[in-house]
Amino acid sequence: MHCRSLLLIGAALVLLAGCGREEPVLRPVDHVDLARYQGDWFVIANIPYWLENGKVATFDRYRERPDGTFDNEFHFRRGSFDAPEVVWHGSAKVTDTVSNAVWSVRFLWPFSTDYVVIDLDPEYRWAVVGHPSRTYLWVLSRTRTLPEDVYQGILWRAAGQGYDASLVVKVPQPADG
Repeated sequence: MHCRSLLLIGAALVLLAGCGREEPVLRPVDHVDLARYQGDWFVIANIPYWLENGKVATFDRYRERPDGTFDNEFHFRRGSFDAPEVVWHGSAKVTDTVSNAVWSVRFLWPFSTDYVVIDLDPEYRWAVVGHPSRTYLWVLSRTRTLPEDVYQGILWRAAGQGYDASLVVKVPQPADG
């Protein structure tokens, strides 16, 4: 029950994060090929918040369901690569079916949050997901590392969307795997 309470509080905070602030509209990418987007995405970096603090070896797994929605699993270990893997099971639904770049993600019913793909490698090697409040940002990759020049380019483009790149922190990933 403790974990559910934390998720509930976290979801409420995510929903309230953008209240009272006027930000320019977050620009999604032009198009996401959903078949190519499926699979595992390692979290290379994020703007930390309390639900993800202390988590290492994190990755998201997306699988399309027959009804067109997605299973969204968040895998992580707490504090150490040797800790047992934990999986949070969520769901995602594309809300902008023209671009497929804006989703609604839910890990605890009835709370959901916006998920906006704001940068995407043409070969789907990496992606950047944001939130309209600019409070949340995730740099994702198909591999556990990104070349530093690619990472710096991602941060530069995120800053162009109104993000404070100094808040983005790399998430520890194991060297092997």
